Amino acid sequence: MLKKALKDVLTDKESEELISAFDQIGNIIVVRIPDSLLSKKEIIGKTLLNEVKVARSVFYQTSAVEGDYRTRELEVIAGEDNTETEYREFGCRFIVDVQNAFFSPRLSTERERIADLVQDGETITNMFAGVGLFSVMAARKNRCTVYSLDINPVASRLCERNIKLNKLTGNVISMNGDASEIIREQLTAKSDRTLMLLPERSDEFLESAVNATRDGGIIHYYSHIHADKKSDAARLSEEHYLRVAQVKSEILDSKIVRAVGPRYYQTVVDVRISKT
Repeated sequence: MLKKALKDVLTDKESEELISAFDQIGNIIVVRIPDSLLSKKEIIGKTLLNEVKVARSVFYQTSAVEGDYRTRELEVIAGEDNTETEYREFGCRFIVDVQNAFFSPRLSTERERIADLVQDGETITNMFAGVGLFSVMAARKNRCTVYSLDINPVASRLCERNIKLNKLTGNVISMNGDASEIIREQLTAKSDRTLMLLPERSDEFLESAVNATRDGGIIHYYSHIHADKKSDAARLSEEHYLRVAQVKSEILDSKIVRAVGPRYYQTVVDVRISKT
């Protein structure tokens, strides 16, 4: 549909590049536009707004997600200049701010996987929780307690709203602050399962994840891995984890979460740690 609508604006190759580089989040579209197409950004925005009937806003992403708060710069190119929207996933409702708090719709399969792994009675530490999607989905399905940590105050406030929006079987506790400090002061050895969804800085925070996790508990360690062959990425991520870990670990599983660039992958390694 979009390719047909853009045929008078873009070449087939340009259209393919554009379609693969936009996310629809509720009634917001976020699109990454190559420099070669920036002169056409307004017509691209209007076309997307017209063709995606539920959309009320189209934003061009002008910067990468960056900084401790994991935010990005957006420029409205069609519709309303409002970066907050409601997003639905696997029966849950979430208020997200696509500019001022970290959120990615491309992690939906991984969120469902983690929620399915959680067992009733578990205590979970979600170290970089953003607006709380992993946390809420786990607590909706299971009688668990999730400590949902984020240093970004906007993300923590949205997490609190999302807790109230959903009927939960378990309990989610939103905590604003530096994950390492919160763990050291309040959550040492409390976690049966610890999530480390900050792949670009996982090595830096691995010690804190271990500190949060009880003996015999599970850590979900996310990282970014370069692999010439896609089939090698999961194995390379296991090898990397074992090099940097300073605790006895049993690898339970590993997989590619998503591609993040040419021969570059976000991966996850699930490990059970032993502190004895």
